[in-house]
Amino acid sequence: MNRLKQLYENSIKPAIVKEFDIKNSMLIPKLDKIVISVGVGESSKDEKILQNMADTISLIAGQKAVITNAKKSIAGFKVREGFPVGIKVTLRKDNMFVFLDKLVSIALPRVKDFRGLSRDGFDGRGNYNFGLDEQLMFPEVEYDKILKTHGMNITIVTTANSDKEAFKLLELFGVPFAKGK
Repeated sequence: MNRLKQLYENSIKPAIVKEFDIKNSMLIPKLDKIVISVGVGESSKDEKILQNMADTISLIAGQKAVITNAKKSIAGFKVREGFPVGIKVTLRKDNMFVFLDKLVSIALPRVKDFRGLSRDGFDGRGNYNFGLDEQLMFPEVEYDKILKTHGMNITIVTTANSDKEAFKLLELFGVPFAKGK
């Protein structure tokens, strides 16, 4: 069993039940999924860069990434229907815990001048979004094999009913939030 999964079962669950006085065990907040997404922008014109980006995200996530295509044409963005516009991967169950562990304990501490993740990334429904500027903080990524550095958006979806519950859940998982309010 994964380290974070054991941590959740043995100490996080009881702490959340105690703090929020949850009576029904089905209402205890838990992680549902983690979605990693990248907008490809100008890179969509070059198939080699697009594939390299997809391979990098797959390497980081430990699961094959999917190239997403535009559903409709938008002239203002110079996008046609079927045009590649992004890359995403959805992690659930064990892959989700492995990625979160790697993110919290290895990748984020490698960021230069890191002061914690913003507390403003919650959406009001218990989900948390944040962006990373580049993929080089992950140990699997080799600088020599990268054709173009790119950022990514990471969404952590929880079953929490409020941002307060989700914040406490992620904090207990070790997600480093910025000091402050």
